Amino acid sequence: MKPVRAVLPGFGLSFLIATISQWVNADLIKGIGAPTVALMIGVLLGNTVIRQPMWYSGTAWSEKRLLEYSVMLLGATITFQTIQQLKLGGIAFILLQMTITIGFALILGKRLHFSEGMTLMMAGGNAVCGSSAIAAIAPTIEAKDDDERLAITLVNLMGTVLMLTLPLISLLAFHHSNFLRGALIGGTVQSVGQVIASATMVNQETTTFATLFKILRIIMLIAVVLIFSQIHRHHQPADQQSVSMVDSAKRALPWYVVGFIVLCALNSWLTFAPIISSGAHLLSSWCEVTALAAIGLRLNFAAFIKAGRKLAYFGGGVLIVQVVSAVVLISVLL
Repeated sequence: MKPVRAVLPGFGLSFLIATISQWVNADLIKGIGAPTVALMIGVLLGNTVIRQPMWYSGTAWSEKRLLEYSVMLLGATITFQTIQQLKLGGIAFILLQMTITIGFALILGKRLHFSEGMTLMMAGGNAVCGSSAIAAIAPTIEAKDDDERLAITLVNLMGTVLMLTLPLISLLAFHHSNFLRGALIGGTVQSVGQVIASATMVNQETTTFATLFKILRIIMLIAVVLIFSQIHRHHQPADQQSVSMVDSAKRALPWYVVGFIVLCALNSWLTFAPIISSGAHLLSSWCEVTALAAIGLRLNFAAFIKAGRKLAYFGGGVLIVQVVSAVVLISVLL
């Protein structure tokens, strides 16, 4: 564990950027999302004036630990009963939509010669819940830190594009059906905050439906983590595949994913008081925004630009397939 004195400067800077981002999102540029603002400010500062070694330990701790806390706390905000509210058609839509997104991302990532880690994180981040999903997947597939930062940055940019464009696309595709528009937004947009921000541009009823569809995607995080862990293990040399079931389970279920499951199960069984659920949601959001500020501070923007064309093809291709498949599936199933 890193000394508190070494962590404080980088953590404090990340938290300051997160605070500024929350203010910018609330009062200056409403709707773009504090996580996206924090990431952009972090990238700008980290590649210009914030390059001193004194920040490294704190930003490294913030990008790793705070995203883990964010994932765990998310479990206290949802229940398994949510599935019942969407009925069979809604469940089928989400399962098929996630399968198509993951399958296409894996195929396209391989065609563009991205690493296995980058491809799996892009697939999971877009299919499930953005940065939180990537944070849950990364350790189970032994992803490189640089790949994790690139994936988080690209997924957040894609989420911002969808957040701003889906209110109009949903209107053109489904006219004034709040349920169908909520299904499109909740079934495609990456992070929870971006889903809510996008649906709020429509109306409150659409926001409610979008949130329900998004929660079902989050519940599927556990299955995605386990499946991706097995994919990674299958691609390892034969002598590295002979690990015990206990070790395999530990790798596939890090402590914060276990915490997510426990909190979700407790909330489903006991039903947490609103103050507990809302408090967990607030803490989870702040952890995510602060972590994204740290990720921006540590992102090598030159490397990101160097891979720009390939990343644009990857992100753009997955984004288009997500939207088209969602519109088709909603038209058929809902």
